[in-house]
Amino acid sequence: MAQLDLNTPVTTLGGVDTTLAEHAGKVLLIVNTASKCGFTPQYAGLDALHQELKDQGVAVLGFPCNQFGSQEPGTADDIQSFCQLNYGVSFPMYAKIDVNGDQTHPLYEQLKAGAPGLLGSKSIKWNFTKFLVDQQGNIVRRYGSRTEPAAIAKDVKKLIGA
Repeated sequence: MAQLDLNTPVTTLGGVDTTLAEHAGKVLLIVNTASKCGFTPQYAGLDALHQELKDQGVAVLGFPCNQFGSQEPGTADDIQSFCQLNYGVSFPMYAKIDVNGDQTHPLYEQLKAGAPGLLGSKSIKWNFTKFLVDQQGNIVRRYGSRTEPAAIAKDVKKLIGA
């Protein structure tokens, strides 16, 4: 099983350079997000999952991406305002990244290699593709855009023994 390197550099939506090391030992649900997508209402379900399980060692992490239909055109401030005003997003959000192509963020290179899509495809098909990572950093599973956060809850709870 492939492991995620939690020391991979990332940048918060607020512009702070960091890594995911602060989330070591947690179950992670990593999602490429967009504010103007048909799946955008999943922000509510993602936040509900985060709120329900954050005290049990679960973190939802959002990575905005503008590669699919230019559905995340805004600045970091625009994205933050949208997420908080419309969905009350409380889970960590990171700077906009590419998940496919020559500029693919190293985090997504790891995720895609560790949990390929249908028929072994590595590319991300659309916004709100989700990756589940266990407490040891193992990349457990990829979920497509249509998979609602509530449908992933049972897999998350299994990992935390709930």
